[in-house]
Amino acid sequence: MGWRSVVVSQHAKMSYSSRNMIVQTMDGINQIPIEDIDLLLVSTTQAVITTALISELVKGQVKIIFTDNASEPVCETVGYYPNNRDVDLIKKQFNWDEKRQQVLGTKIVATKIINQINVLAIYKIDNQNLMDELDKLEVDDVTNREAVVARKYFPLLFDNKFSRRDFSPINAALNYGYSILLSNINREIVSNGYLTYLGIHHHSNDNQFNLGSDLMEPFRPVIDYWLANQKFKELTPDIKFGLVDLLNLELTFNGKNMLFRNVITEHVRSCLKYLSGEIDEIQIEVELKNEVPNNAINGNV
Repeated sequence: MGWRSVVVSQHAKMSYSSRNMIVQTMDGINQIPIEDIDLLLVSTTQAVITTALISELVKGQVKIIFTDNASEPVCETVGYYPNNRDVDLIKKQFNWDEKRQQVLGTKIVATKIINQINVLAIYKIDNQNLMDELDKLEVDDVTNREAVVARKYFPLLFDNKFSRRDFSPINAALNYGYSILLSNINREIVSNGYLTYLGIHHHSNDNQFNLGSDLMEPFRPVIDYWLANQKFKELTPDIKFGLVDLLNLELTFNGKNMLFRNVITEHVRSCLKYLSGEIDEIQIEVELKNEVPNNAINGNV
């Protein structure tokens, strides 16, 4: 699996040749080894990509995300036949122990709220109300503390009048960042041989990524953390590139310093092993460093 996040944001033709992705633009030709690529974001509708390249990228477990005219992510590639998928894994997933699902779901919600509390602390915002709600969390979050905290958290972090239901640049950026996060979570689920449809808390018939929607929750505050330090009035290319490059942010995960993209890999594998009974304990501890990163990108075309 690669390490580069590549963003194509202008009129371009993308094709395949000799284990390389060839990107032709008005500015010239870029040649990128497929084995180096972790994520390809086609952030324009003015780009053409060949089926040969799509096939090779999918074989290399590269996540491809396409956007619409408003540059909002609209779809992603999901390989049909990962090398390690077998019937036994799918049977295990259909029969995951309900108690383990509840324990993991509760830990995920608790970690998400703790990370939201820590984000507010980094920005020196009073977080006592959120800490009080965390104390009320019960197994399987039967009282929906997650939603209660969210209603309090976002106005504290962004603006007293802020709502996640508004059509605002901040919400557009949050949704964009969450889409990138979800795509990477989904890829790890599929690469480990499991289905994204079957969640532990999310069970919507309209959501083909229920499991990814569950496992991504502890890391949503990483997106919030970065955006809270940005000053913008619209979802500009710089903001988009910065959100993609958050995958290279260094975090402390379960006591180890790791890049965000590697944290995602370890987190998903651990959760799947716990749900399948391969391990009996699950740890999800995320520590944000008190240094808000710049929005650099390592593969913008």
